[in-house]
Amino acid sequence: MSSTPLLVLGTGNRNKCKELRKLLAPVGLQLRGLADYPNAIEVVEDGDTFAANAALKAVGQARNLGLWVLAEDSGLSVDALDGAPGVFSARFSGPKATDESNNRLLLERLGQTSPEKRAARFVCHMTLSDPTGTIRAESEAYCRGRILFEPRGEHGFGYDPLFEIVEYHQPFAQLGPHVKAHLSHRARAAQALVPQLAQLVDTGQWRSS
Repeated sequence: MSSTPLLVLGTGNRNKCKELRKLLAPVGLQLRGLADYPNAIEVVEDGDTFAANAALKAVGQARNLGLWVLAEDSGLSVDALDGAPGVFSARFSGPKATDESNNRLLLERLGQTSPEKRAARFVCHMTLSDPTGTIRAESEAYCRGRILFEPRGEHGFGYDPLFEIVEYHQPFAQLGPHVKAHLSHRARAAQALVPQLAQLVDTGQWRSS
């Protein structure tokens, strides 16, 4: 059995798992996703903030699996839509939402709103729970930009084809994974969390699994 501490990434989204594996690599943990655990539960995300939903997922899954779990909740907040889609970002266009249907609805809601009024930000809240369901670390970060009038680019997922980084004059879907790994809300939240994870490991509070 490996002596390297194990961390379960509390998501079934393979794209998020792939991003998180790269972002958390400096800590030197064993990283597994929920797909590795047939007994993982479906946590109801009924919190009214990203922090609340991240806590629900981390604590619920950690107690269920008896393992350390890192969960994150993230989404898009558009100024002209009073912060929507917010915590409903993944299911903005309904229970069977896809990235494409969410993007279409976002463009419909914004209509011909002028570029200077299409400001938006991505938000990511990360929460780490130990096997008892005790929250041991948290971080939250943002990435600011604006919404384009049509999708551009082939990289990324979610709202990436519409979310323009103004300084680069390109959306995440065109900038590619290397730039996103430095600028995104998830990257910034992970960077803030890494020292907290490292301290838990270095001080022996994180027992090997």
